[in-house]
Amino acid sequence: MIITMPKALQRKMTEAKTYDEWQSAAQGYDERNGLERWKQSEKSRSYDYTTIRRRLDALKSMRKVSDNHAILFTLNEGIHGNLGGMGNSSLYNKAKFGTKQLIVDYVDEVSSALEYLAKPKLKGVSMREKIDFFNRAHLCFGQSALMFSGSGTFLFFHVGVLKALWEQDLIPDVISGSSGGALIAAVAGSRKSEQLGEVFNPEFLEFENEIKNIIRNLAPGKKRNLRKNDLMKIIERIIPDVTFEEAYQISGLKINISIAPYERHQRSRLLNAITSPNVMLREAVMASCCIPGVFPPVSLAARNVKGDRVPYLPQRKWVDGSMSDDLPMKRLSRLYGVNHFIVSQTNPLVLPFLKAENRNSGLVSTVSNTALKTMKDWGLAASHLMQRPFKENSYASKLINGYIALVSQTYTGDINILPSSRFLSPAQVLASRSSEEVMELLNEGERATWPAIERIRIQTRISRTLNRLLDDIDHGVAGGGRREAHPKRKAVKPLTIVETKAKSK
Repeated sequence: MIITMPKALQRKMTEAKTYDEWQSAAQGYDERNGLERWKQSEKSRSYDYTTIRRRLDALKSMRKVSDNHAILFTLNEGIHGNLGGMGNSSLYNKAKFGTKQLIVDYVDEVSSALEYLAKPKLKGVSMREKIDFFNRAHLCFGQSALMFSGSGTFLFFHVGVLKALWEQDLIPDVISGSSGGALIAAVAGSRKSEQLGEVFNPEFLEFENEIKNIIRNLAPGKKRNLRKNDLMKIIERIIPDVTFEEAYQISGLKINISIAPYERHQRSRLLNAITSPNVMLREAVMASCCIPGVFPPVSLAARNVKGDRVPYLPQRKWVDGSMSDDLPMKRLSRLYGVNHFIVSQTNPLVLPFLKAENRNSGLVSTVSNTALKTMKDWGLAASHLMQRPFKENSYASKLINGYIALVSQTYTGDINILPSSRFLSPAQVLASRSSEEVMELLNEGERATWPAIERIRIQTRISRTLNRLLDDIDHGVAGGGRREAHPKRKAVKPLTIVETKAKSK
């Protein structure tokens, strides 16, 4: 049987070892299937192409004649993240690589216009006007956040997502994590960008012995502190002993860790350099990873005014952050003005539902989503009714509370990166991972991210430009030549299972 060209290109995308290989195959697929013509054609019902074309032509004309006040006025009135529906997901699901060229051109022009306005000497525009404009534009446009879900030992998928974004210089400034995702967020947020390459080496990811000890000690009669100690060994090995503020000073990334209260009437917390700058990062991650029934709840630690380590809220204990706030979108929006969420989701309890939600539109999908929502609503109502006869602190009441907290959450963002396999068993969430399995999960995370790379690049370019220019203005170097936000990344070659075995011997 002769394989047709599109199928051959699809196979190349599936078997690609690097993003460049995947991109080449994806662009070839689009060319072969007429999707390049679709990109060049501006018309579509999915967005307001006439408004975007009009604004693009106006900005180009204004820059050509250096009409600085007109540029300032035009951007003031229309620098929005989803102008004319440009962020509509259907515009990024049609082709394998990229979207309408008009959208790309508009984003490029807005970014260039911002660069132009940031010049130190701009005729007719004072520095005060300039600073006021950039602050308002940043607030109006918003920014993106990368969110790592609760994951257990599926967390190595998150590592692959982080690696793919790091190689393309696309890691957002705001990162959140809960449970296993908290570990990866803390790893990213406690290192300089150029040091992140070490995170993707097999030696760094070797947790097999500690996880085996944790699993072994899950047997009845074993002491809980043994399990906690093994988890802490992993955290101490890969996360430096720093506070949230100190981590921010190292990486420049705003990391956020979700933790849930052990006591019923307490509220969940989102720990970061704003709300809890002196809290120790290791203990925060430990708390977020403490799955109820597997690990005992833990207390937090902080540095006092003398720099000594002291208990933080010693009367409170905390557990797995994904139980109450797996993806803390509202809190990130309030703290940082985030309005665009990139979610790496590996929670095995919710993935089957997300697969259904992410199906293509149509009658079957609509009926399926409606049925799922109805089941969810009825399940929540039944849980509240069932809870009434039980005492507040009973085991049954705690189970029902946990179910309500899990089901009532939102588990998707604007861009969702999901494992390709249809089902991750909840029973395997704490399973020990061999070197081969670790690299398989990491590589799957990379491959799952590659189709979203160009969408992320396009949808975050303006906010990344604004962040950099504001930083330059704050440091008095605006317009003094284009400055890279991070040093140039060198792609880390993916290791095959055979190479992993050889390297581990």
